[in-house]
Amino acid sequence: MSSEVGVVTRAANTHVQVLEVLEVIVETSSAVSIVLAVPDRLVSRFRYQPGQFLTVQIPRGDGHVARCYSLSSSPHLDEQLIITVKRIDGGYASNWLCDNVKRGDRLTVLSPSGKFIPRSLHQDILLLGAGSGATPLLSIAKSALIGGSGAVYFYYANRTVSDTIFAAELEDMMIEFPDRFTVEYRYDDTDGVPTVDDLAERLVPYRKFDAYLCGPQGFMEVARGGMTSAGMDSTHLHTEIYQSLSGDPFADIVIPEFDEGADSASVQVEVGGAAHELAWPREARLLDVLLSKGIDAPYSCREGACSACACTVVSGDVRMLANDTLVDADLAAGLTLACQAVPVSDEIRVVFDQ
Repeated sequence: MSSEVGVVTRAANTHVQVLEVLEVIVETSSAVSIVLAVPDRLVSRFRYQPGQFLTVQIPRGDGHVARCYSLSSSPHLDEQLIITVKRIDGGYASNWLCDNVKRGDRLTVLSPSGKFIPRSLHQDILLLGAGSGATPLLSIAKSALIGGSGAVYFYYANRTVSDTIFAAELEDMMIEFPDRFTVEYRYDDTDGVPTVDDLAERLVPYRKFDAYLCGPQGFMEVARGGMTSAGMDSTHLHTEIYQSLSGDPFADIVIPEFDEGADSASVQVEVGGAAHELAWPREARLLDVLLSKGIDAPYSCREGACSACACTVVSGDVRMLANDTLVDADLAAGLTLACQAVPVSDEIRVVFDQ
């Protein structure tokens, strides 16, 4: 166990990297896929799991904004990272990326992150997506078909046929895996907007599958209702929620000076297979302390809006300054968000499950 106790005022954010754009693929009139090259020296930092996302820095005036975009690439198939971006009416970041990014450009990003990953590639999988919500689902589908053994059923809703992202790729996948992969398309203009009853009827045969859900809020509410009506156990459901970030996850890490005795707790942290013992200032958030010490803890938003930095409090007590993602069952299991956790007890043990 290493001892890493000391006073830190400012530290560089080591998760920030710059990647070159290899290609921009026009998927539809309102969506593009951006292919990013990962240099050899960063291969280990950009290893990812299907369903994860990148946090991207987008220039704006004299500063920048940060947005999370799911990876449509699969670590089991694709050599490069691919994010897919769909325009949002009135949305600055998505429109900027669709209008401005070209081959040879360089994008500032954070390492892949996110907990929307398949529990097992060998389970039968149900995917429910609408619009750009298909992005992480495509990644999961490719990995499950290539690296797993189960069946994959994909219910994919769009406003019109022309709005369907990945249509050609999905058709190729059905040809390659005819006995394991099925896509059911739903179009608002010809089939009507999906309803709870519609989905309940369609999903009964798949109620024992592990389900992964991503899309606009209205669609997700209907899909949850349909799955419940179909008799699906809620423990089989996994969701991905897109949220805009108000803070700056690319900023340097700032930790106030502290007294190692009265003003700090002692924390043992296990992350990435390594154990660390640290002084944890009472007013400092755990993630900031870890990053300031150069410890490669997972994170994305740094404001409690995602669960990328979720970890388990094995012993001791902490409190969160904000929480927009963990539900009661997560809290009961001892999960906390490292980006929002401050110490309550004097001695604490925390484990990151990776």
